[in-house]
Amino acid sequence: MDPFFTDYVERLADLHQQMTAVLTDLPSAVLDWVPPAPEANSLSVLASHTAGALLYWAAEVPLDTPSARIRAEEFATHGRTSADLVAALSAAHTAVQAACATLTTADLAAERRPSRHAHLTCTVAWALLHALEHTASHVGHMQLTKLWAIQNGVGE
Repeated sequence: MDPFFTDYVERLADLHQQMTAVLTDLPSAVLDWVPPAPEANSLSVLASHTAGALLYWAAEVPLDTPSARIRAEEFATHGRTSADLVAALSAAHTAVQAACATLTTADLAAERRPSRHAHLTCTVAWALLHALEHTASHVGHMQLTKLWAIQNGVGE
């Protein structure tokens, strides 16, 4: 694998580990709790959405493959186990690793027109960096949501 993509996958692996640490062995009451704040999401929604977005932006868009993603379903996630959410994140991470194994640094300048964003033309580099940034943001959201839930006695 090209050194850039090795480093990229390594950064995502660290974020994946952080998400796994947040989600592991949590009861459904904590996973499905929504903080009382505008536009806040549950851990289940954040994990489902992050898995979907990561697969889309860091695998499907760079490889220019069609997407079966239904983004709205990610935000309706409820009742999944922590093991199921970790598995979804792991599957997305594995797909990104496979995609990165086929890409070269020359591919970074290639333009893509993402299927879900017909108005947007972006480079493979932009899509990959967007996925990394987006994932990192949601890791922070997940960490704060878990702390907030614990502080409020959710799941006790």
